[in-house]
Amino acid sequence: MGQILHGTAKTTHAIRAEIQASTESIATLAQRYHVNPKTILKWRHRESVEDQPCGSKPGQGSVLTAADEAVIVGARTKTLLPLDDLLDALQPLIPALTRSNLHRCLQRHNVSRLSDLLPPEEKAKTKSFKDYEPGFLHIDTAQINLGKDKFYLFVAIDRATRYVYLELHDNKRMDTAATFLDNTLAQCPFKVTKILTDNGIEFSYNPLPENKKPKDKAHPFVALCEARGIEHRTTLVRHPWTNGMVEAMNKKIKDNTTKRFHYDDVGQLMAHLYHYLMNYNFNLKLRAIGRKTPFDAVLKWYDEKPELFAINPRQLILGLNN
Repeated sequence: MGQILHGTAKTTHAIRAEIQASTESIATLAQRYHVNPKTILKWRHRESVEDQPCGSKPGQGSVLTAADEAVIVGARTKTLLPLDDLLDALQPLIPALTRSNLHRCLQRHNVSRLSDLLPPEEKAKTKSFKDYEPGFLHIDTAQINLGKDKFYLFVAIDRATRYVYLELHDNKRMDTAATFLDNTLAQCPFKVTKILTDNGIEFSYNPLPENKKPKDKAHPFVALCEARGIEHRTTLVRHPWTNGMVEAMNKKIKDNTTKRFHYDDVGQLMAHLYHYLMNYNFNLKLRAIGRKTPFDAVLKWYDEKPELFAINPRQLILGLNN
């Protein structure tokens, strides 16, 4: 029967058995088998002739406690954050946490692959977005239920920097969408040149039959785009998922607000949305833009191509005078 030996082993099972059975001195056996005396001593005190596993036992030597690892695994499965984002979120709670021991902990508990944790419907292959300079906005709405009341979240996200602006309204009429766009343009430090929306009636007349479309009245949202020199693009009819960047942002906002917390009134929700927006734009490092915050990405683009901007984005930094 074949023997499986350690890669650097200098003794076989038969030699080890002879060492264990022999009563000769350690020096004599070491000279006979051409090995170090420590090898003779090791096998003489072993009960088996098999090699033992190398390395430390699972968890041995880790600076993370069992409670730390329970927190890490729970956070990973609940939030589905990538490794670096998870590190940023947990380091204040677990000072001993590093990127390497976090990765080893996830591997020990079989949660190191995000794709294995996603539900089946989210495992479909995704296509990357074409690269653009700042100024290409994806805009969409999402319904939010608060008790018996319905509200609508308007969200705009820049493709290049992932910079986000949002508002909460009690309707999604055409004039509301136009007002949101006007406010978005005022908040964005860069010049907006392109906008992508779905075919909702708040964004265009596309859903209406030809005989129902107004002939002498421009859609308020479209009219504002034309007045500002912005190219307004829409997704294919009945294909809203092709505006996937803002759809994903809508889901992220809901997952971190209404799906996790209870609000007594809309004022609490609006306050939380504002704080979430500030944290997202100024504190959250995103892997998609090179482990930078959206605002850091904005500053980087401004330093490289200031002609793309309407104002210096550093004016948006919160301080004593803001």
